[in-house]
Amino acid sequence: MQAWQVHENGEPGEVMRQVDTAPPVPGDGQVLLRVRAANVNFPDALLCRGQYQVRPPLPFTPGVEICGETEDGRRVLATPALPHGGFAEYTVADAAALLPAPDALDDAEAAALHIGYQTGWFGLHRRARLGAGETLLVHAAAGGVGSAAVQLGKAAGARVIGVVGGAEKAAVARELGCDVVVDRHGEDVIAAVKEATGGRGADVIYDPVGGAAYAQSAKTVAFEGRIVVVGFASGTIPSPALNHALVKNYAILGLHWGLYNTKNPKLVQHCHEQLTELAARGAVKPLVSERVPLSGAAAAVQRVADGATTGRVVVVPAQENGAAA
Repeated sequence: MQAWQVHENGEPGEVMRQVDTAPPVPGDGQVLLRVRAANVNFPDALLCRGQYQVRPPLPFTPGVEICGETEDGRRVLATPALPHGGFAEYTVADAAALLPAPDALDDAEAAALHIGYQTGWFGLHRRARLGAGETLLVHAAAGGVGSAAVQLGKAAGARVIGVVGGAEKAAVARELGCDVVVDRHGEDVIAAVKEATGGRGADVIYDPVGGAAYAQSAKTVAFEGRIVVVGFASGTIPSPALNHALVKNYAILGLHWGLYNTKNPKLVQHCHEQLTELAARGAVKPLVSERVPLSGAAAAVQRVADGATTGRVVVVPAQENGAAA
């Protein structure tokens, strides 16, 4: 089979190599899956760089979420068992963690419904307890993680402010349903959010960026607001001033979605049922901006790493000559 492998850590576009190799052999409790679509995530870039919280042995295949097909023909969502990631024609995954792919979504959309939307659902509902009528601010609102949070926030009845970088991403954020869009390249984010909220600030702030975005969050969070820390795509991990949180009376909430798979897997299943229902009635639909063939996986991961994409870029191994899947 064809697969991408990383033999040394570095930038994805430099260290990912396409090879011809044998399909992986499932271990105890695992199943072999044919990859129908593999979504590109920022953690794939971190894996390549050796900066992710999980460091699989070299060589490994990146690709942390897929829509796959079981040997008996079922279409499923899975997080591949590293070192056998999803940027390949076949992968393996834990049988107990497979989720049925929603009928309302095609393969690429289904692959993108998993980690980003699960993270958004847990962050907004389980951790921040977002309520209808509240104001939600989403950093990097046009990206893969942010776009999921925007849709979930709208589905929950919140007013959504999206912060983006650039006119193209601002247009995408508006199409996603953001009530207010702030372009950090040409606007003062803090002033714009305060103006949009009448000086009150945002009740919930969803931050997958860190760095300067977190500093903006601390200055724009409302009384009894909640800042959900999802990741650090900026590359800078902030050091919150806890005295500021005390004086301004807000909460800082961490979210590591992967822990729920071991700490409370039933909640993951419940979340998937909620997401499937939302997809069925059209309340959420992953924004797939690009569908690329397997040969384009390394370049796709590098573009995501560079912050040069909107929505989700999905690798479709069976795609030929640009045909959609």
